[in-house]
Amino acid sequence: MNCPVCNRPLKSKKSIERGIGPVCEKKQQDWENQPPDGQLTFVEETVLVIK
Repeated sequence: MNCPVCNRPLKSKKSIERGIGPVCEKKQQDWENQPPDGQLTFVEETVLVIK
């Protein structure tokens, strides 16, 4: 079985059960927590209001 993100073989039992490698899983979580391109974050909006 291969990782659907990077296509490398999944070696550990835990990775095979999850269906994704640990590095790709971490990257995917980071991407999900990022706002879409061009969207202001709360901090950026607050700074713009103060100016």
